Amino acid sequence: MAGGFNTEMSSDTNKQYNGRVTKFVILSCIMASMGGVLFGYDIGISGGVTSMEPFLRKFFPKVYRRMKEDTNISNYCKFDSQLLTSFTSSLYIAGLVASFFASSITRAYGRKPSILIGGAAFLIGTALGGAAANIYMLILGRVSLGVGVGFANQAVPLYLSEMAPAKYRGAISNGFQLSISLGVLSANLINFGTEKIKGGLGWRISLAMAAIPASILTLGSFFLPETPNSLIHRGSDKKAKLTLQKVRGTIDVQAELDDLINASSTSKEPNHLPFQQILQKKFRPQLVMAITLPFFQQVTGINVIAFYAPLLFRTIGLGESASLMSAVLTGLVGTCSTFVSMFIVDRLGRRVLFIFGGIQMFISQLMVGGIMAYKLGDHTELLTKGYAYLVLVFICVYVCGFAFSWGPLETKNVPIEKMDRIWREHWFWKRIVGEELECK
Repeated sequence: MAGGFNTEMSSDTNKQYNGRVTKFVILSCIMASMGGVLFGYDIGISGGVTSMEPFLRKFFPKVYRRMKEDTNISNYCKFDSQLLTSFTSSLYIAGLVASFFASSITRAYGRKPSILIGGAAFLIGTALGGAAANIYMLILGRVSLGVGVGFANQAVPLYLSEMAPAKYRGAISNGFQLSISLGVLSANLINFGTEKIKGGLGWRISLAMAAIPASILTLGSFFLPETPNSLIHRGSDKKAKLTLQKVRGTIDVQAELDDLINASSTSKEPNHLPFQQILQKKFRPQLVMAITLPFFQQVTGINVIAFYAPLLFRTIGLGESASLMSAVLTGLVGTCSTFVSMFIVDRLGRRVLFIFGGIQMFISQLMVGGIMAYKLGDHTELLTKGYAYLVLVFICVYVCGFAFSWGPLETKNVPIEKMDRIWREHWFWKRIVGEELECK
């Protein structure tokens, strides 16, 4: 996190904050969500272009020859290349490193500067990728895109959650995941279209098209308002009140403002050392959830599908166009499922969706693995079209399960600093945090 804090109801838990979802909030969140679109686009675009033969011939000729000519190599090893892996993974590595710097900048200078830096990095990476003349330019462009991901993923979700009114925080925060899904879908559609362009320039257009959302994010960041939380944290209480009145559509925001100020004051106390406090027993639930939820979100395998869906479809026997079209279908399923999640998340609750989504993903992964293990030969034998499309169906089921559960979900209508009462009432965690409070 970037040192942010959320409050959605006054200290008196029976009194709700005033305010509504204003056009100002919606426009600001749409602009900020371009960071999610770019993240999804850069994930989706790489899998598509690496399945395009002109792209492979230019940058990864060994992989291309292996795919087209080598009949002795295993079907599971056709795309096994450290150089190709470097192209794919460099975005994530750069994003990981950049996130450490982004955290400090977002905390010290606000959410807007981080969004601006992210947008600029996306623009640079897009230019390098689209104009790449050699593998070095290509990977350098991916590194720049990774910097953009690191800053955007740090600032945008925080920005959305801080701008959203309590009642609609789940739906608006889910907007970031929806934006990622839209980015993946857009990338798959563009890859499907550009693959048919003669002359082998389709991959350049695919990589360069990210300049459109990158420009919107960069230019839009100049007009975005800073969040009231960030303004208060940096000592601008009066400006924060004016901003809060504007984004909530009412002048009666004192209850929410007081809680924001109190939360900020607490975070600045001399004995308030977050990295030491989080190791205390009373914060054990927060520490466990902060680590395990993002960890399991990643190891569900969604990035394998997002990055390598076209390559997977080519491996099991589909042609180049069919593989890209199949990736479009999975992207469409993910987008629709995320959109549905925005309407049901605050009604059913996160726990129910986590459980059902996890079961759905687990079963579909078993089916995909079972079909490929049983029907996909190690060398020449490929799946028949019937089994290939059955694999596609189960992958869509898997993507659907992720998109309405592990992908977008946060806490329901509960301020972050008031989560302690949730843990005290939980059947398991109350035995840990309850003892800590009793000792005091």
